[in-house]
Amino acid sequence: MRKNVTSMENEYVRHQEHIHHSSSKRKKRLVRRLSLFFVLVLAISGFLVSTLISRTQVLEDKRAEKAQLEKKLEHLKDKQSALEEEIVKLNDDEYIAKLARRDYFLSDDGEIIFNIPEPDKEKEEEVSY
Repeated sequence: MRKNVTSMENEYVRHQEHIHHSSSKRKKRLVRRLSLFFVLVLAISGFLVSTLISRTQVLEDKRAEKAQLEKKLEHLKDKQSALEEEIVKLNDDEYIAKLARRDYFLSDDGEIIFNIPEPDKEKEEEVSY
């Protein structure tokens, strides 16, 4: 059973309908603005997180490279100090004579040279980069 209801056509009813219509439009616009704001915040957050992750990876790579270069620097400093010691030794005539006897089989008067092979320690200690 459906009753026929006639709406009233007066100023008050029209005003209320206008208020209701304006209110629903305002709510729709508010929902649209909030949705747009949420999407923008979500996009910016995603960008910031991806940037943070990539920068963290770059930083980790740089730290690993720094550690490797520090090891190489330490090795080179050791090698430099060994070479500096060699320079000091090369200024000594007795050391030069010892090298000449060892490497070039030179001898003093009345000396007999026996060549005994030694394991090459320098090759074992070398670290390749």
